[in-house]
Amino acid sequence: MTEPSNPPKWKRVVVKLSGEALMGDAPHGLHAPTLERIAADLASAAEFGAQIAVVVGGGNFFRGIQGADKGIERARADSIGMLATVMNGLALEQAIEAQGRQARALSAVPMPSLCESYSRRAALHHLAKGRIVIAAGGTGLPFFTTDTPAVVRAAELSADAVLKATQVDGVYTADPKRDPSARRYERLTHDEAIAKSLAVMDTAAFALARENKIPIIVFSIAEEGAIRAVLEGRGRATHVVP
Repeated sequence: MTEPSNPPKWKRVVVKLSGEALMGDAPHGLHAPTLERIAADLASAAEFGAQIAVVVGGGNFFRGIQGADKGIERARADSIGMLATVMNGLALEQAIEAQGRQARALSAVPMPSLCESYSRRAALHHLAKGRIVIAAGGTGLPFFTTDTPAVVRAAELSADAVLKATQVDGVYTADPKRDPSARRYERLTHDEAIAKSLAVMDTAAFALARENKIPIIVFSIAEEGAIRAVLEGRGRATHVVP
């Protein structure tokens, strides 16, 4: 493939994609047009020349933290949440391949009859082959949201950045949907994000990113081509940097 005249700002990235992002306007589960749009965006980003890994959540089906309300102990509820992320990973794998781009769903929870088990070596192999890697199953351990696994995967794959796809176009001083006066940050340090208790990502994820000097780019996934735009240095986003 011919190298683009203006290469991506980051050569290898981990995209943190929530399960809720795949719901679109639906109240639950997967919204086919939204899934197709995000898959097309990921395929375009890979075509642009970036190596793409995706850590996908499962909140459109089940969030572990919701288990207490249903009488399920947290560790077991988180196991159910991990299975939800694998469901999303398999759906995303198929949607990306429908765009003509190879993808591999890898699960931190071994289930070889459904998909390949996650390992650093396997993920690096697929990235080197130009495939989009979908890292499902979180870390395989309870008591973590998928924010922390996103930074863990970025660190072990030597990614240049984590692209945190959200429903808003960056990090704000307050929830902009509730507070019209909320101000968007253009740039923050990891220390500032932790000190201000900004809820866009878990504190553990910010701390791990700080330790490994990994920038986190927070942007909205609502617009078509949003991931490609971030890689091109366009669009509105907040950069959380070392």
